[in-house]
Amino acid sequence: MGVLSMNRSYRVLDANLNRAREGLRVIEELARFVLDDQQLATRIRFLRHGLHEPDSPGFLPALLAARDAGHDVGAVSPPETERPRAGYVELAAANFKRVQEAARVLEEYGRPVMDAGKFKAIRFQSYELEKELIGRLLELPENERYAPAGGSAGPAGDRKAGGRWPADCSLYVITGDKFARGRSPQEIAAAAIRGGAGVLQLREKKFSGRRLVEVGRELRRLTREAGVLFVVDDRVDVALAVDADGVHLGQDDLPIEAARQMMGPQRIIGISTHSVEQARRAELAGADYIGVGPVFETSSKEDVIAPVGLELVRRVAQVVRIPKVAIGGIKAHNAGQAIAAGADGVAVITAVVAAEDVAAAAVELRRQVAEARGNK
Repeated sequence: MGVLSMNRSYRVLDANLNRAREGLRVIEELARFVLDDQQLATRIRFLRHGLHEPDSPGFLPALLAARDAGHDVGAVSPPETERPRAGYVELAAANFKRVQEAARVLEEYGRPVMDAGKFKAIRFQSYELEKELIGRLLELPENERYAPAGGSAGPAGDRKAGGRWPADCSLYVITGDKFARGRSPQEIAAAAIRGGAGVLQLREKKFSGRRLVEVGRELRRLTREAGVLFVVDDRVDVALAVDADGVHLGQDDLPIEAARQMMGPQRIIGISTHSVEQARRAELAGADYIGVGPVFETSSKEDVIAPVGLELVRRVAQVVRIPKVAIGGIKAHNAGQAIAAGADGVAVITAVVAAEDVAAAAVELRRQVAEARGNK
């Protein structure tokens, strides 16, 4: 390897050693000051100190000689990547990712000049520490899992006047033009709101972008007047165009992080989940709520997966703190079962949209949810 190539490799090593140390220091402070866990903080500190040990007497001078921070083209991040962390969990997840990525780079670039095996060991130790530390953070009371005002954003309800998520998400109604008996989405929405819907989602897969915006603006007006939350299915661009409160994503749609960069910290992002692991990942990625399902057999959506059952709702409720909305085959006769299993609300399409009396159907669903809550 030539002198110039060696110098470039040392620049990479220097930058990623610094990146890994900084990430570990942030994580260490979470263990030390947020969790008050001396043992966990000490383990993280030992890992960080392992990055300070030079492999040879000439290693540190070579790193310093190669350092050229003033000409590092990646030193300045775009403003949108510098958004405040949504809480201690997101802060921990972001810094563990930083450490793991840096360790992988050190492993690859370090082989010609040092024993790079230790970076692989550090990377795998960080995976275990990540699971442990974030698990501990998620055990904190909700109001203690967020940085103070002026730092990271607080809980979902603190990020926007009136809250990013409604206090009552008992009934979440999703539009479905093909089930509406010839009635417009606006008619359905108005009736559902009269019946007590707390959240309304615009979901029309066959509509053009132009049509979605036209309908979305009308639904935005209706929901704003009624104080009802309004989200758009899949389409971040449409959600922004109509000033919706948020967007609902599927597992194959934009990643939550990308949607958050586009929508900013004030809007709601929900995502459909079909397993405990997907639910955990959604919470760690900063989702404001999740849909869990399909709980029962459903014909409302095409290419739907097999029902996951009430047992998944129970398991998710045990490990995820953000609001959970049961979806899939929910009707008045089984809505209470979903609430009893741990869901915070129920999401429906045909149970309301296809009803002869939309408002009455919504009222009955809310009654079943309230009754189930009273029996819990």
